[in-house]
Amino acid sequence: MNYRHAYHAGNFADILKHLVLTLSIERLKVKEKPFQFIDTHSGIGGYNLMGDEGTRSPEWRDGIDRLWTAEPPEDVAAILTPYLDVVRRMNPDGDLRSYPGSPLLASMLMREQDSLRLTELHPEDAETLRDNFRRDKRVKVEMRDGYEAMRAYLPPPERRGLVLVDPPFEHRDELAHMAKAAMKGIGRWPTGTFIFWRPLKDMENTEKFDDGLAEWLLDDKDFTADQLLMVDMWVREIVEPGPLCGAGVVIVNPPYGLMESLMTALPWLTEELAQGEGAGWRLNMPELAIEEDDEITIDED
Repeated sequence: MNYRHAYHAGNFADILKHLVLTLSIERLKVKEKPFQFIDTHSGIGGYNLMGDEGTRSPEWRDGIDRLWTAEPPEDVAAILTPYLDVVRRMNPDGDLRSYPGSPLLASMLMREQDSLRLTELHPEDAETLRDNFRRDKRVKVEMRDGYEAMRAYLPPPERRGLVLVDPPFEHRDELAHMAKAAMKGIGRWPTGTFIFWRPLKDMENTEKFDDGLAEWLLDDKDFTADQLLMVDMWVREIVEPGPLCGAGVVIVNPPYGLMESLMTALPWLTEELAQGEGAGWRLNMPELAIEEDDEITIDED
């Protein structure tokens, strides 16, 4: 209840999460049929980088600010463009001052026939979120527990769409809570796309979450290996305990082409966002020969 994402908006972890979200939404838009986006821990929707939080903890300076003026190679630029175009639309004068949270990013990418369900438990943030989307008829906002909401909302009427689960990780057992919610949510909607964000801080419990979800899906739910994708990026060597150096997502039912796009973009993105020695990335599917794990060497000169 005390976590405020405004202090972290636009950092490297946001970039990876929002790139995955953008690519997933763009794939859903290939078909005319409507779909629904469900965000279980929505925050306020969008963020002022020049506000108190953004200036007191300017993590975005080593995140979206680096991409703002970067010149990626052509193949990487094509992958990043839909995501960066949203950020540019929010900053039409060319000065980077605002950054979209997941709800605003999704709403700016989605179409008139699509819908959004947003939940936020923090009372003040929930009210701000409601105000930010008051005029958007596609959006329904509720102040409630995100895990409880996920169970209540699934499956959506459209039977198409995706769920983003990005909790604040205020509790020591957050990964265990997320695992339980994941099993219930996927059990209710096994064909939906789910994106679970988790920090790379407590690596033992992170691996328990990843391995436990994979085992449950592949053994108990008859999923195949290509229906589960893990994507991580770290901007310097991960030291436990310590500051957040890495983060990533676990994707259930990843959209077609997502893995290939990330394999193209991640090497350049990691090098661009690296903050020290030991930065790297990994992308894998369980029980598949396809596995990428690369560490970036930083020239301090």
